[in-house]
Amino acid sequence: MTSESITADASGTWKLGDLPVHRLGFGAMRLTGSVAFHHGTPSDRTRSVAVLRKAVELGVNHIDTAAFYFSALRSANELINTALAPYPDDLVVVTKVGPFRDYSGEWATSARPDQLRGHVEENLRQLGRDHLDVVNLRRMGQDSIAEHFGALAELREAGLVRHLGVSDVEPHHLDEALAIAPVVCVQNRWGLDAANPATEEVVRICGERGIAFVPFFAVAGALGATADHDDEVLAVARAHDATPAQIRLAWTLHQGPHVLAIPGTGNPDHLAENVAAGALRFTEEELTRLNAVHAKAG
Repeated sequence: MTSESITADASGTWKLGDLPVHRLGFGAMRLTGSVAFHHGTPSDRTRSVAVLRKAVELGVNHIDTAAFYFSALRSANELINTALAPYPDDLVVVTKVGPFRDYSGEWATSARPDQLRGHVEENLRQLGRDHLDVVNLRRMGQDSIAEHFGALAELREAGLVRHLGVSDVEPHHLDEALAIAPVVCVQNRWGLDAANPATEEVVRICGERGIAFVPFFAVAGALGATADHDDEVLAVARAHDATPAQIRLAWTLHQGPHVLAIPGTGNPDHLAENVAAGALRFTEEELTRLNAVHAKAG
């Protein structure tokens, strides 16, 4: 398929609260280096800035990031600020808090509720914003997220945050959050070959309640793309003259109008391919075959 002429609006639109976004967005984790965080080789700064600007040119208006996305030489938030400020009026920048890395890049103790304001303010500083469009609370294994989410709800009331989401949650965590404040999105690990019963239920609940479900690692893990593709994925890819990664992204978007995708890359060509995946349309027979692949993964 021809990628360069296809823009993100081909994927359709969903609202994060009152903020409309194209369903095909961009994840900033891979901007900083050859693999995520402080591993691998730091990225070429000029290329990363160009990728961000190209994403906006291709109609991407939903960027997912975090203050803890940094490598030895690169910070995703700083790259976003450099490339895109002053920000387009329709651009929605979503960040997350909960995990914490110290200044050497090593993972440290996750944030306590009373530390979340500092984490939000660090994202504000790095991005050059006076408020954050959406902040996701990333659950760090705790049984209850009420205290942490309540602290973010207070920051929302104070005007530092416009909307809230949750990440790495099961249905009861989502219920817990909704009892405190509105939730506009949920981020869990999920994809064509990544499934578990709790997340399947979360996807269903989000659809019923009008909440965006935004899976991470829908195409690749933190260490990069997989070369291991199911025969059905390869067959559908050949039928559409598409890459297996494009098929994985398109399958994700076919799971419901509330399901979004935020693939990341530091490669301009891969960026155009990812955006173009939003224009792919499967036949019922193709979708049935791909759904069977997903069912096997569970």
